[in-house]
Amino acid sequence: MKGLFLVEPVVALYAFSSFLIFPLVQQYVYRRLWQELTNTPYPISDNASRCAENNSSSNQSSYHEEVQRQASLFSLYTELFSTIPSLVVTLLLVAYSDRGGRKVTIIMPLFGTLIYTLAFLAVSYFELNIYLIIVASLFSSMFGGFGTFLGGCFSYIADLCEDGRQKTLRMAGVDMMIGLLSGMAAISTGYFVRAAGFNWPFLTSALCQCLNLLFAIFILEETVTKTTTIISDGSPQGSAVKQIIYGVYYMFARASRKSRNLLVLLILIFISFSFAYMGGSSLITLYELNKPLCWSAILIGYGTALSTTMFLASFVGVSAFTYFGVPQLLIVLMGILSVISGMVLLAFAKTTFLMFMVRVPMLLSIMPFPVLRSMTSKIISKSDQGALFACLSFLESLTTNVSVAVFNSVYAVTLAWYPGFTFLLAAGLCVIPLLVLGVVCLTGVDVGEEVRDQEPLFQGEEDLVED
Repeated sequence: MKGLFLVEPVVALYAFSSFLIFPLVQQYVYRRLWQELTNTPYPISDNASRCAENNSSSNQSSYHEEVQRQASLFSLYTELFSTIPSLVVTLLLVAYSDRGGRKVTIIMPLFGTLIYTLAFLAVSYFELNIYLIIVASLFSSMFGGFGTFLGGCFSYIADLCEDGRQKTLRMAGVDMMIGLLSGMAAISTGYFVRAAGFNWPFLTSALCQCLNLLFAIFILEETVTKTTTIISDGSPQGSAVKQIIYGVYYMFARASRKSRNLLVLLILIFISFSFAYMGGSSLITLYELNKPLCWSAILIGYGTALSTTMFLASFVGVSAFTYFGVPQLLIVLMGILSVISGMVLLAFAKTTFLMFMVRVPMLLSIMPFPVLRSMTSKIISKSDQGALFACLSFLESLTTNVSVAVFNSVYAVTLAWYPGFTFLLAAGLCVIPLLVLGVVCLTGVDVGEEVRDQEPLFQGEEDLVED
């Protein structure tokens, strides 16, 4: 059967199956820690009555704060132990995909996510020690992570798109698809938990991931023709490592000085914005579980689902602004300002109504990600797209993991006196990408012209690939 050059179905099913369980991780750990620290069943009453119970007992309130602190530290440990393997695999696989094919960067993370989901199902079903989840996270990260998967998918799209506008829209469409499907999954999880506990969402996610693997392996077509590489010492592995290292090096070396400087500035905007946005967003669920909100699983599901409007609105915004010729740097600026306004409002949200309303000023917050990816892709030649997205995925995964660790640590420290401080910190850190964006604007460089494939720096470069 002839394959399809269509990666979007894989992204959609991956987003649904992953976010069917990701919002449940903090909730499940939170409930288990509550049971262990208080020796009482987790209260499943509505949020108002549970807050009333906590406010009526100082002992119960201290338990609540301790559970919040321990849950935050658990997230910190999970990120720390899984960061390094995931980063190494991301850099190696996505860079290698320039010659070895894009599918390996898509299939391996799918295997890793399936392993993690099955481990979570075992912990939940047999009520094993929750710290086995950290071990499962470490093992699954050796197959790559979300950054590896996205790097492979964006490289796949870059291979298929000749037009810069089409590339921007397809990358924005991937982000939108992730947001919409994760929202659908989030709504489902709340009712899943209420009706049948945590086991059914984990099992459903595992089945979806198996289906996704079959599609990626047997139906998804490869965009890169694999080449057999043999070097003089007869070690194919050595050749592959050399290709990866030199591929990343030549990505910068072959570009002109102006393009190289622009590339560095755009990457700096990308990672600094990702650090602030992902760090602040990672704590929303814990903040909703905390007093005075004390949200139930149903409300958390609706809140997460409502956040998907940001992905949809950002996609519509990128499409409309691109159609009417709005400069891409201005689109990035609007997205950053959207995050700042939303994080500031989030820091002072003390009611359910306000927590739902914070999504309104953040409607355009996703726009910078696809636009910056497309802008950097235009600077680099087509033969170096894998190396580019390897760097972007590596840096994005690194900043995301570090930001989650940092923000969880800050949240644990500031929880007692002001839980919303971390959101103000996220808003303040957004000043960094704003300043770098100003530097890019002052340089007056043109980022609209796509770079053509360039000649090798020297004859030995081609020999290195063919050796």
